[in-house]
Amino acid sequence: MILDIVKVVLLSLVEGLTEFIPVSSTGHMIIVEQFLRLSENKQFVNAFEIIIQLGAILSVVVYYWHKIWPFSPKLSPRKRKEIIIMWIKIIVAVLPAVVLGLLFDDVIDEHLFNPMTVSVMLVVYGILLIWLESGKKRKEKYKTISELPILTAVEIGIFQCLAMVPGTSRSAATIIGGVLLGLNRVLATEFSFFLAIPTMLGATLLKVVKMGSGLSGYEWFLIALGFVLSFIFAYGVIKVFMNYIKKHDFKIFGYYRIIVGILILILFLTGVVK
Repeated sequence: MILDIVKVVLLSLVEGLTEFIPVSSTGHMIIVEQFLRLSENKQFVNAFEIIIQLGAILSVVVYYWHKIWPFSPKLSPRKRKEIIIMWIKIIVAVLPAVVLGLLFDDVIDEHLFNPMTVSVMLVVYGILLIWLESGKKRKEKYKTISELPILTAVEIGIFQCLAMVPGTSRSAATIIGGVLLGLNRVLATEFSFFLAIPTMLGATLLKVVKMGSGLSGYEWFLIALGFVLSFIFAYGVIKVFMNYIKKHDFKIFGYYRIIVGILILILFLTGVVK
């Protein structure tokens, strides 16, 4: 039992550190779990990896509460209206992921949750991040969510669907999509955070419904522990990451992805990870 708890702490730390930076938290979780072997029950491991992401995402809710809760008595009517409109854009933007998630969740779980897929996606999107930051500076059309057209929000939501493939990174897909569509770096990142709230809530509910009574009480305890720990670790990352991107670009994450992706591919080909 103590060993299981230690594994949960380490996995939650990995989740908390990687959820908001564009390096693929799910990809890292799949690889780290290869070495830690939390359980031989694949159903439990998949549920654990998805559900503790929600813990990390809830740290966004707490951190940005003043920006996302429209019913605070301190808000002016104008600001309240802006937040409500923002949520309309977010809900509309999440619809593509809802539809595709319902259609392909089982297929993705069965065929794509593996080190080979993760390594390839890490490298591919690492190259895309470097390319994104190396070319001609793009015109920033939108600097606030209130300026963002609903159609553009939906297009970012379509980019988010790319992250259904492990190793892609939901934040990388939405940030790349946002920047290509004219959002500045900070807005693209914040919108990615906000879009994650209903997305991960939906993914978690889908997992819980599918799990039903298929997991033991002890397995649910480990999931709950990971949920809480990932929230704590992720909350500490948000402020650091947002301060970083205000002054720096995303190239370092691109190089990191490529290095880790190649390393995982080598380990996979040599049989160290399976």
